Amino acid sequence: MTIHHTTPATLLVAIDISKNRHEVLIGIPGKKRRRRMTVTNTLEDFRRLSAALASYDLPVRIGFEVTGNYHRPLAHHLGQYGFELKLVSSVGLARTREALHNSWDKNDPKDAQVILHMLEIGAVQFFHDPLVVGTADIQELSKTHEIVSRSKTELWHRILTHYLPLYFPEAERFHRSSRTDWLLAFIEKYPTPTMITTMNQEAFIADTWQVVGKKVSKERLLSDIYATAEISVGLPVHAGSDAVRMFRLVLAEGRSLVRQRNEIEARAVELPDYQLLTTIPGIGPINAMTILAEAGDLRRFRHHRQFLKFCGMDLATVQSGMFRGQSRISKYGNARLRRTLWMAGQTAVLKRTNSFRDKFERYISKDRHNAHLRRKAYTAIAAKMARTVHAVVKHGEPYRPFFEG
Repeated sequence: MTIHHTTPATLLVAIDISKNRHEVLIGIPGKKRRRRMTVTNTLEDFRRLSAALASYDLPVRIGFEVTGNYHRPLAHHLGQYGFELKLVSSVGLARTREALHNSWDKNDPKDAQVILHMLEIGAVQFFHDPLVVGTADIQELSKTHEIVSRSKTELWHRILTHYLPLYFPEAERFHRSSRTDWLLAFIEKYPTPTMITTMNQEAFIADTWQVVGKKVSKERLLSDIYATAEISVGLPVHAGSDAVRMFRLVLAEGRSLVRQRNEIEARAVELPDYQLLTTIPGIGPINAMTILAEAGDLRRFRHHRQFLKFCGMDLATVQSGMFRGQSRISKYGNARLRRTLWMAGQTAVLKRTNSFRDKFERYISKDRHNAHLRRKAYTAIAAKMARTVHAVVKHGEPYRPFFEG
């Protein structure tokens, strides 16, 4: 007796995402003619599309290309109806469109046709809705932290290149770290040297003692600032002028950004798996938050090679006929996650004793001044960092130095 395994027909739906409206192409099993729909970015049209797909009484597989964040509301709505959601690679879509139409011509209906073709041949990827899998909050924390940090850096450059050269050029040498707030608070109170020199040194130290905060040799630092103000070449603007008001406005914005950044970092400590990741050398609060936001639940990767491929750190080789190129990392993965692992690896090799530094030293021992060899060593350390991150989270145990030895 022969057993025949039959699979139910599946309704294939291709959606070309845009800001205001979406082009929908529905492939009905057993019919060559395809149904077209135009769905605007409104709840009424979302419900109309869901009802139309449910009316076929068939399993539904929907494919779409990531387009900014415009795909997220529609994908979440369709996912609530139990439809299967698939991602289509932007690069794969462009190459397939050129191959099918032998042209670079591009428009929304044509993209929907290509997406439907990729659904039919199975050239699609998984889609994980951050709101459903529980990573939406972590992603927003990470992305907002990056926005705030960049804004803080830009504002600092504006202060160092515009305001300080005008009003207090010598104060730049007291700038040590962009993570401290005391210098911003001090300059906000004394934006010009003339506001310091109007009082004697003892009165200035007493008035500024609480502003500077917890500093080693605070009295010596304040004395140095007072002596610097006495010989400053800053412009003698009036304390009540609009120029000083604008300077203080920028300084207040900088202090606000510092407070926002600290608030986000304090919230990151409460994230799951955060404590495990921070036991790894080179991974601090920001790197741990970025890894959790970009990778999601690391336990879904059954092997570390799957995680390496997700990061784009798997090896790829170009081969044709008798030619075989060098194996290099593919870089077809999450660029932000790959950058974070690279930076964490560079920090880890600067620590005194850990397995990352040990491997780096062994890697460059043949020629320590070879730049190409050092670059390859940093790549190997970044891959080792990815494997360690995956192992620590998957097994739920903190990092143990030299355990692999």
